[in-house]
Amino acid sequence: MTAAAVLEATNLARHYQVSRGAFREPVTLKALNGASFVLQRGKTLAVVGESGCGKSTLARLVTLIEPPTSGELRIEGIDLATTDSATRRSWRTKVQIVFQDPYGSLNPRQKIGHALEEPLLVNTGKSRDERRRAAQEMLALVGLRPEHYDRYPHMFSGGQRQRIAVARALMLNPEILVLDEPVSALDVSIQAQILNLLVDLQERFNLAYLFISHDLSVVHHIADEIMVMYLGVPVESGSRDAIFNNPKHPYTQALLSATPVADPFREKKRIVLRGELPSPINPPSGCTFHPRCPVAIDICPQVVPEHRRVGGSIVTCHVAKE
Repeated sequence: MTAAAVLEATNLARHYQVSRGAFREPVTLKALNGASFVLQRGKTLAVVGESGCGKSTLARLVTLIEPPTSGELRIEGIDLATTDSATRRSWRTKVQIVFQDPYGSLNPRQKIGHALEEPLLVNTGKSRDERRRAAQEMLALVGLRPEHYDRYPHMFSGGQRQRIAVARALMLNPEILVLDEPVSALDVSIQAQILNLLVDLQERFNLAYLFISHDLSVVHHIADEIMVMYLGVPVESGSRDAIFNNPKHPYTQALLSATPVADPFREKKRIVLRGELPSPINPPSGCTFHPRCPVAIDICPQVVPEHRRVGGSIVTCHVAKE
C-alpha cells in the first residue's frame, strides 16, 4: 500500500444464501465477486454500472456494515475482513456514508443540530457545549446558517437536506466518505452545487471518496479513477481520461454511448445492448457479459477472462485491444 493509499481491497466478494422454499436447496447469489481497488487520500474513485451490478453491496462492505465473504479489506495495513469485532468497531468512525435519499436518512422528529451532535455523543467524550459548537461550525462549512440548527428536516429543501447529510458524515473527521448516489435525487442545478461542495470539502480535509453513481456525466465531473462493474465483477478500471476518451471494454463503450453530450454538432453512435441484465443467482458461463456483447467470440462463453492491462485500463475481456 502506498503512502497516499488509505484503503486497499483485494478480490473482495460478498455472497448471499437465498432460500428457494422448504424442500429445495438454497442457492448462492454472488452480489460482489472479486473487486480490487485502492482509495487514495484526496482522490475520488467512482463506481459505475447498471442496477444490480454490485455497487451498493460494495458500499456496505467498505463502510463495514457487512463483512465480506472473502477477500481482503485493508485500512492502514489492517485487514478488517479478518480482524476482531472491537477493531472493526473502532475503525467505523474512519469510514462514513452519505445516502441517496437525505430525507430518509434523517430522523423527522429530531432537530438538525441534535442529528449532527449524535455521532459525537456516541463516539466521543465531548461536552454539550463542545458538541454544539462543532455542529454549528460544520453547518457553516456546508453552506447553512446558524438558525438552521434548531429546525427539523421537513423544513429544508432536498439540496439543503443533502448538505445536512454530508455535514453529519463529517462530524467524526473520517478519512473515507462513501457517497451512494448522493445527487441522483436532486435537480440538475442543485446537483452542481452539491458536487462543488464535495470537491471543496475533499480539498479541505484531504478525504478519499468512493463515489457510486449511474450518471456518467456526474462521474466525469468528480472522479479521478473509475471502476466499471457488471454483475458483481469489475470489467474495466482506469483513470477518468482513459475511460472516457478511450474505453476498451464493450460494456463501458455501451454505457458511454448512452450518455447525453451537450454538443448538437457531435456525431454519436449509440450501442444498444441485447437483452436484460442476467440474474446473479445464475450468471452466464465464461464472460458474464457475452450474451449481450456485440463483439463476443467463441471463447467468451467458455472461459472466464482474466484482468489484464489494455492501453490505460485494466480490462476483464477476451476481445479488448490496444
